Amino acid sequence: MSDRPEKFIDENGLRLDGRKLDQIRDVKIEVGVLARADGSCYLEFGKNKVIAAVYGPREVHPRHQQKSTRAIVRYKYNMASFSVEDRKRPGPDRRSTEVSKVSREALEDQVFTEYFPKSAIDIFVEVLQADAGTRTAALNAASVALADAGIPMRGLVSACAFGKVDDTLVVDLNKDEDNYGQADVPIAMTPDGKITLLQMDGHLTPEELKTGLEMAQEGCRQVYEVQRQALMDHYAKMQDETKAPSVEEVVIAEENEVSEDVSTPPEEMKEKVVDESGEEEPEVEKALPEEEDEETVEEPDTEEDDSYE
Repeated sequence: MSDRPEKFIDENGLRLDGRKLDQIRDVKIEVGVLARADGSCYLEFGKNKVIAAVYGPREVHPRHQQKSTRAIVRYKYNMASFSVEDRKRPGPDRRSTEVSKVSREALEDQVFTEYFPKSAIDIFVEVLQADAGTRTAALNAASVALADAGIPMRGLVSACAFGKVDDTLVVDLNKDEDNYGQADVPIAMTPDGKITLLQMDGHLTPEELKTGLEMAQEGCRQVYEVQRQALMDHYAKMQDETKAPSVEEVVIAEENEVSEDVSTPPEEMKEKVVDESGEEEPEVEKALPEEEDEETVEEPDTEEDDSYE
């Protein structure tokens, strides 16, 4: 505990990283980063770096897990061994299992699973660098990856956390605030304010919980705007790329134009005459040589002459 800061909020009301009490960390989102996934997202939330991939809807294996009336959503959260200062033991642990379960429940409610019976939607989230709030960052990335995969959803899920340090409520805790703070409350909600995830670690009064929820709701709204803008930019870029003709299309178009010119009937061919001044003269039809009549050869009369009769 020797690394614990003496105070988390200075006399100007600013936190250790210079943020205000209700200010979230910088959020950066990139959509469609994995070519082999149906949907993917790379997200930076402060110093957190997370990548999410979505596969499906696809066939369920093993088959006994499939549901006859809806799709199943599977969510796997994992922290890379190098994501923390002290190397983490590779493989799943109790915390990863717990985070995977609550995150799946937070997203599954927003997916139209009834559209895809007997199928599975798999979500994989890998934390590449951790700095507190990894479950909320992972949820934000997974929600964008679902949208990128074209999975029908009722709405995006945006996640943020609030907590208490030095008897003061703050939003989006950083590493020191999370480790040494008095409370930590991760929240996920939809744009219309429906809460899909709510956990609490620590002690808060009812008044503090109510105030903190309002602060977290504003934080989720800011995250949602970044998610929405990232998706709009991604699909606007895709639309621009599809409008631009490829090199092959240009070559084929030119070849078609040449073939059309060659196949034009001679009687319809015209040429433009340009005089020395550079002005175009009226179009003049080419004078075509008159076709010579084919010689006709008279066939001998095979009928017998009547004079021999």
